[in-house]
Amino acid sequence: MAERWRHEKKHYINRADWLQLRARLSHIAEPDENSIEANGYRVRSLYFDNYADKAVMEKLSGLSRREKFRFRFYNGDASFIRLEKKSKINRLCYKESAAADAEKCGALLTGDYDWLRTQENGLFTELYAKMRFQNLRPRCVVEYHREAYIYRAGNVRVTFDSGIKATDNVSGFLRQGAPSVPAAGAIVLELKYDGFLPDIIRDAINFTGGNQTEFSKYAAARLI
Repeated sequence: MAERWRHEKKHYINRADWLQLRARLSHIAEPDENSIEANGYRVRSLYFDNYADKAVMEKLSGLSRREKFRFRFYNGDASFIRLEKKSKINRLCYKESAAADAEKCGALLTGDYDWLRTQENGLFTELYAKMRFQNLRPRCVVEYHREAYIYRAGNVRVTFDSGIKATDNVSGFLRQGAPSVPAAGAIVLELKYDGFLPDIIRDAINFTGGNQTEFSKYAAARLI
């Protein structure tokens, strides 16, 4: 299957914009499948970087081509955890993912990552190679609340992320209630779509209060 690169735009918004936008979107789009309640779900991610902070520095320097690896699960349920690699070229992004085992992920947190090279999915072996030769290691845990809407035409996804918290105590990634500190106070709107943005979505998110940004939750977490 050919890689599907998607457009990605981010905006800082205030609470008034958020209330207005979610009211519009609730009439034309459907909630994301991970939503377990009316106002969204929790996302928890473990990000990788090397000792030179390669991923952070590429982001802060505005490098047009970059990538990052993370493990992620939702709503505190580590029984369904995924390894993800997100690649980006300018404002186009591409994400690969593979189902992961929480027990093996826990072993990785203790320094045992040899199991990565025995997995069938090539995403694990790629992470193994980059841990081996680029010294990637678990560096930061980021958690936040996400409210997400899907519009099928154009494969559009609109999300509102808030309550962003982080910790460098990666050993607590799989543990509920592990302490973390606020990393950003903003509400971040993310808009992703394939080749075109339907007019109904363009009109729904046509607001004046937000500023387009290159905000990264991982970079914000590492800078606190």
